[in-house]
Amino acid sequence: MAATDTDDLLRFITCGSVDDGKSTLLGRLLHDAGMLPEDHLATLARDSARQHPDAPGELDFALLTDGLAAEREQGITIDVAYRYFHTAHRSFIVADCPGHEQYTRNMATGASTASLAVVLVDARKGLLAQTRRHSYICALMGIGQVVLAVNKMDLVGFDPTVFEGIRAAYQALADQLGIARVSAIPVVATDGDNVAARSPRMPWHLGPTLLQALEEAPLPQPVDGDFRLPIQIVVRPNQDYRGYAGTVEAGCIQVGDEVMVQPGKTTARVATMHVAGEPADTARRGQAVMLTLQPDVQAGRGQVLASAGSPCPEASQFACHLLWMGEESMLPGRAYDLLQGTGRVRARITAIKHKVDVHTQAPLAARRLELNEVGACNLDLDHDIAFEPFTSNPALGGFVLVDLQSRATVACGRLDFALRRSANIHWQHMDVDKAIRSHAKAQKPLCVWFTGLSGSGKSTIANLLEQRLTALGHHTYLLDGDNVRHGLNNDLGFTAEARVENIRRLAEVAHLMVDAGLVVLVCAISPFAAEREFARGRFEQGEFVEVYIDTPLAECELRDPKGLYRKARKGLLANFTGIDSPYEPPADADVHLMTLDASPQLQADRLAAWLAGRITP
Repeated sequence: MAATDTDDLLRFITCGSVDDGKSTLLGRLLHDAGMLPEDHLATLARDSARQHPDAPGELDFALLTDGLAAEREQGITIDVAYRYFHTAHRSFIVADCPGHEQYTRNMATGASTASLAVVLVDARKGLLAQTRRHSYICALMGIGQVVLAVNKMDLVGFDPTVFEGIRAAYQALADQLGIARVSAIPVVATDGDNVAARSPRMPWHLGPTLLQALEEAPLPQPVDGDFRLPIQIVVRPNQDYRGYAGTVEAGCIQVGDEVMVQPGKTTARVATMHVAGEPADTARRGQAVMLTLQPDVQAGRGQVLASAGSPCPEASQFACHLLWMGEESMLPGRAYDLLQGTGRVRARITAIKHKVDVHTQAPLAARRLELNEVGACNLDLDHDIAFEPFTSNPALGGFVLVDLQSRATVACGRLDFALRRSANIHWQHMDVDKAIRSHAKAQKPLCVWFTGLSGSGKSTIANLLEQRLTALGHHTYLLDGDNVRHGLNNDLGFTAEARVENIRRLAEVAHLMVDAGLVVLVCAISPFAAEREFARGRFEQGEFVEVYIDTPLAECELRDPKGLYRKARKGLLANFTGIDSPYEPPADADVHLMTLDASPQLQADRLAAWLAGRITP
């Protein structure tokens, strides 16, 4: 999220709508600041001549930052191009961000480490939709200062009234977004007007040049507050040494200070400390440090060392804002990995309170989020984390979501506050636990999850299996998806969102039954791999068996025991799996049954024999 550098280094981004001239402006800035070596200038001259044979001798400064071949061919920025330069007054790291809407997630990547944004606006067009979207994302990422570069002033006759109209409109937007500081500068990027030198063609502009504005911009202030150190790695070179390494994200720490390991309540004192490999008595925010504790407590990556007298709040349910970056829709109830600080936990979006119209900032009703949409959501984690709101500590208040199947980053966001119910609900201790219940039943509890198309034979095989297991003296229960929809899930339809919630409820009920010591058989189409993975994650290692009932779609349609395929083919039944709603077959099921190879009775016999060793204590 937003950078918090303490040295004289400014990280900023250039952003705005496509063709506003971001890459040209940045190239001109590097040139006029004297940051282009002779060999780079020679290369730029050759590339410019090749790209623009009709304009001999002219330099196309956009080519300095459009590094990908695809960018040069299309004349646009696709990826985020980082450049490093300095002046006599300050050092800079700049990210040239793409302007096209489909690359908004790339822009968010650049904004995540910046503390200032240079937002370009074409003087002929004013504020466009992508200008507003980028500005909203900047605010979401914690960027509190913007340099508004109104470009192509030569194409509007250097008219100061045009500039003033755009400046006033953007200031109103910034006020609405909570961007505290805006400096507006009229520029002509191709000619260098007001980039590094004042423009004689715009004498009415009395403010700074772009380079001056960047040199004079306030640097982000360190995060004030108490000591916070997310543990990045535990170092154990031998049995007598356990060190905790990470970067101090807030406050400072001294040898002898008492810290708390979070989440949790374990406390210890700092015994030794190393900074940059050298012994030290004190470490401050931004420094990488290695600590040892006394007593030698247990802690691991993802936990946080915090001041014992003022620890972080802990919670598992949050209100948040997030930018959806996935190609597939975000569906409430689906499980993702959440990365926050140095930790990783399983998370679900339990509700979309609203999505945000990035043009007007108005809240809009939504059941899902699509690519590049921003939403205010409720977030549920599988256990407590130590956190602080993003506005007070971006390192512990920012997060990304990772898809469980593709491992792609699908969202980035900020924790706003913990939900009250998270603090008011606690686990109640029970003296009779799963082990005691299982011992009383003389079996190991297990969830056997049958997945496959409608008509594949899931319920038939599961029913036969339960008969065989019961005859052997096992305690079982069969949860059939259709039967559960008559009661617990009778409020759910068959949209993608409803299917996610249907499987979540089935998994939770099955989890309770396994906790009761039972062998529970679950029959559900469960078409999405992500939800089956969520179901597996609710159980301990070895307690979940996925059984794929593999029957070709054509055979399922021939059987069609409930007449559902005929209705779906006639258009009378929408969102039917295999027809107009996808089924994602398991890539690596624990048991793969090809129903055309054997009768249901034989399949059930084989499955019962295979399960015997997993159920018998």
